[in-house]
Amino acid sequence: MPDGEKILLIEDDREIATTLRSVLESAGYNVSYAPNGKEGQRLIQEVGPALVITDMMMPQLGGFPVLEFLKQMETPPKVIMITANEGGRHKAYAEMLGVSDYLRKPFAMDVMLEAVERALSRSGSPADDSPKPKKLSRKKAE
Repeated sequence: MPDGEKILLIEDDREIATTLRSVLESAGYNVSYAPNGKEGQRLIQEVGPALVITDMMMPQLGGFPVLEFLKQMETPPKVIMITANEGGRHKAYAEMLGVSDYLRKPFAMDVMLEAVERALSRSGSPADDSPKPKKLSRKKAE
């Protein structure tokens, strides 16, 4: 199902990054990796991923500046934020900035894969998570 969709993983913890990358690649995704948000922003422009998975807290630029950067793009990729942070305000801010999902570490790999599949199956911008009415409209026209 993934058809080699491009995913950019931005995560400063090498062990977590290695595990996530391995799981995503085993599921058929084409994964690029950045160890921080600064490198992540560069790769977003270079690679043009369909999905960005970013940690919240990282050196040299965290996840929120990455989300703010993506918000300025004409057609931003979908985003999943991962974090060990328990704060509800952080989650609310991430959702305001358009994340498709917000996963608290530690999480099971099947939970991550389900979040990736959900994010990539949505059409339009992160704010447009309602493809069903469009499909119904086309069917009515037929």
